[in-house]
Amino acid sequence: MNISIPGRVVVFDYGEVISRPPSEADRATIVAAAGVDADVFWPAYWAHRNDLDQGLALVDDYWSRVAFDLGVTWTPAQRQQLWVSDFRGWFSSDAGTIEVLADLHAGNTRLALLSNAGFDFGDPLRHAPFAAYFEEIFISAELGIIKPDAAIFRHVADVLGIGFDAFVFVDNKQENVDGAIVLGATGHLFTGAAGLRDFLVDLAG
Repeated sequence: MNISIPGRVVVFDYGEVISRPPSEADRATIVAAAGVDADVFWPAYWAHRNDLDQGLALVDDYWSRVAFDLGVTWTPAQRQQLWVSDFRGWFSSDAGTIEVLADLHAGNTRLALLSNAGFDFGDPLRHAPFAAYFEEIFISAELGIIKPDAAIFRHVADVLGIGFDAFVFVDNKQENVDGAIVLGATGHLFTGAAGLRDFLVDLAG
C-alpha cells in the first residue's frame, strides 16, 4: 500500500528502527572476542560511544579507550575482530520497516536518514539497497554533532530545505524524538513496524 504524505519529509533513524538490535548471538560473539565478562564489557563499550558517533574518536581509538577502561590489552588482530563483530551486529534489517520505506517511496513521500553512527557507517548505509529511498543520508560523525542536540536537527532541516512543521522524525529513543519535537517537528517513538505504519497512515490522512 502506497503511503503518500505530501509536504512532509519523514526522517528515519537507522539503528533499531531500520536495523534490528544485535542478536544475543552477536552480543555473545563480541564479548567472547573481548575476553572479559559481559557485565564489565558493556558499560565500557557504551561509555565512549558518543565520542565515536560524534567523530571525536576513530574506530581504533574507540576500541583502545574501551580496552583501557577494562584494563586489558588487545592485539591489532583482536581490535579488528571486535570491530567486525560489532559492525556485523548492526546489519540485520527489520523487514517490516523496509516495507514501510518502500511504500512511502512509492507514494512519493520525501525521505531522509539521520543516524548517530561513526565514520565507518557512512559508505555502507549510502550503498545499501534501501539508500535508493532516501534523498539524503546524514551520519552524525561526519557532522560532528549527535542527536538529540538541536543543531543536528536544524542542519538536517536546512539541507532538506524545510521548516520543522514539515519535519517528521522516527527514532527508537524517546530523548531523540523529544529533541525534534521541541523544535516543532512531528515525532514518533519506534516500537515496531506495525505501529510505525499506523502512525504514518494516520499522518497521510
